[in-house]
Amino acid sequence: MLPRLPTRVLLAACALALGLGCGDAAAPGRVVVLGLDGMDPEAVDLLLSEDRLPNFARLRQHGAYGRLRSSKPLLSPILWTTIATGRSPLDHGITHFVAENEKTGEELPVTSQMRRVKAVWNILSEAGRDVAVVGWWATWPAEKVRGAMVSDHVGYHFLFEAGLEGSRDSVGIVHPPALEAEIAPMVRRPGDVTAAEAARFVDVPAEEFERAFDFQDDLGHFRWALATASSYRDIGLHLWRTRRPDLLLLYVEGTDSTSHLFGHLFRQPALSGHLGEQQRRYGRAVEEIYLYADEIVGDVLDALDPDTTLLVLSDHGFQLGLAHEDPSRAKDLRRVSERFHREEGILYLYGNRVRAGRRIDEPTLLDVTPTVLALTGLSPAQDMPGRVLREALDLPDELAFATRTLASYETGERGTETAGTAGATDTAVDPQILEHLGALGYLDASSPKGDRNLAALQFEAGRYEEAAAAYARLVEAQPDDAGLRASYAGALGALGRYQESLVQIDRAIALDPANAEAHHNRGVLLERRGEPDRAVASYRDALRFLPDYAPARSALARLGAKAPGEEDRPDNQRLAAAIIARAQEAALRGDYATALERLDEAERLAPRFASVPHYRSNVAFLMGDAEAARAALERAIELEPDNPLFRVNLQRLSETEPAPEP
Repeated sequence: MLPRLPTRVLLAACALALGLGCGDAAAPGRVVVLGLDGMDPEAVDLLLSEDRLPNFARLRQHGAYGRLRSSKPLLSPILWTTIATGRSPLDHGITHFVAENEKTGEELPVTSQMRRVKAVWNILSEAGRDVAVVGWWATWPAEKVRGAMVSDHVGYHFLFEAGLEGSRDSVGIVHPPALEAEIAPMVRRPGDVTAAEAARFVDVPAEEFERAFDFQDDLGHFRWALATASSYRDIGLHLWRTRRPDLLLLYVEGTDSTSHLFGHLFRQPALSGHLGEQQRRYGRAVEEIYLYADEIVGDVLDALDPDTTLLVLSDHGFQLGLAHEDPSRAKDLRRVSERFHREEGILYLYGNRVRAGRRIDEPTLLDVTPTVLALTGLSPAQDMPGRVLREALDLPDELAFATRTLASYETGERGTETAGTAGATDTAVDPQILEHLGALGYLDASSPKGDRNLAALQFEAGRYEEAAAAYARLVEAQPDDAGLRASYAGALGALGRYQESLVQIDRAIALDPANAEAHHNRGVLLERRGEPDRAVASYRDALRFLPDYAPARSALARLGAKAPGEEDRPDNQRLAAAIIARAQEAALRGDYATALERLDEAERLAPRFASVPHYRSNVAFLMGDAEAARAALERAIELEPDNPLFRVNLQRLSETEPAPEP
């Protein structure tokens, strides 16, 4: 690392580069960005109202805050790269968790080399500023920044199922290489988390802590999340104090991982059965990890100096306390899916130049890098679509960069030096590491799952020709993927190619009759063709398979039609439906006995109401009684033979039953 320049020299350089006076009012400061993955603003507000988060309360009282608007797909590598670059996934190129070796088909985690644009740490490095990056997604192999980079492979992620020790990908986990020995005492592994330490979060017998580490084990996964959070906190604070970088980016994943594992237990009333056992063991985990995150915020606050601005943010929120519609799936607590993510995260600004008590006006992920650049005295580029969050900051015009002075920081190949920039450094990965990547197959890798997300992003951006072409290639490669065909149909429909779109829709529904998106897209096409009655039927089919599918529900409301279950019914069926809802509530709590009692009551009221045997089949399946589930579904089909959901469920039940013995 180059020696840190005295303040007077930095100010002089600032004046030459930016045309500023060198008084303190225009001097750039230092910045810390603390990323807390998946931390939900509603949960933060709830705990703040209970005086449980003293350090967040300090941020709220003396800083500025708002809900950070995220963007789909709500996947961490994509979002954290968007935050770090100020560019959309269409530009930065990180579009999924994994890539694929084109020669072997092996799935591989995404790497820093797959990013197509410079991150904020590259930009500052090339401007002669010192940076420290700790744990950020998609930073392996570590880049040659001016300062220190501790890549996400130090703590690894759940992607590394084979284990944490002796990974074949251990080359290039930090920069500079000598840093590995320096931080080694601060790196904790899951086995380092003792029963006594974990007792704050979980109620698990001490003997279970003797099990060998396995990501597929919920306790092991949680111990990894806690160990990694602790490691990154300690490493980040160490680098901040010893290296004194101009910018520290510190990432903590524990809030998100713990929410995926145990989020359905958050603030739930008493549960029964296996859910009750989960609640006894892990019911406090999410709340405690939020309190732990608050302590990390406090540790960072204590390390700040008056010239530093702190940004605390999350990439998305999380639906906590949401009972799974299929409680049997909650027997496996690893719910790693963006389905439980919410599009609003948190954003707090505190410290140097922050206006206390201000609300931030609808900030987005794309606003973070322009704001960080302005705080450090650099101009956001014109190809960064985000804005500087001026309403939260007391920035002179020179540092706010109302008129951006730079078209782009992309000066050719990512990692090349910027001509004429004092102190510029090579931010590329070491050639030996590239050789290692090639040996592992990374340089022959692409991301078909990411290509799918890329096509969706093109569609959302209104680039329908590009989206249709991308989906056509994906469908050709995966012709039996119903979801891809439904998405392809949507892109064709947006181009007015309705007949081609219907062909894809019909094929999608034939492949997967339960595909809600396909039924919805069929409804859209029929509506555009002037067939509203048939469109309503398709929208209703979409909601039969996915009751919370918002586009279909909105379409029915626009057409003045009712969703399934909302139609006019005889009084006995209306009363029975209310009892079924109470039965469903009991089943979601794992109380199957009460659910069956209420279904018996509903059946006595409305013996020919198909919803009663349909939900009885669900409860029987959850209880492991496949024979009773089948009988109930057959009764539902007898009462309502045209309902596609009943037939699909019966087919799925047949597929899950074991084959008869010879």
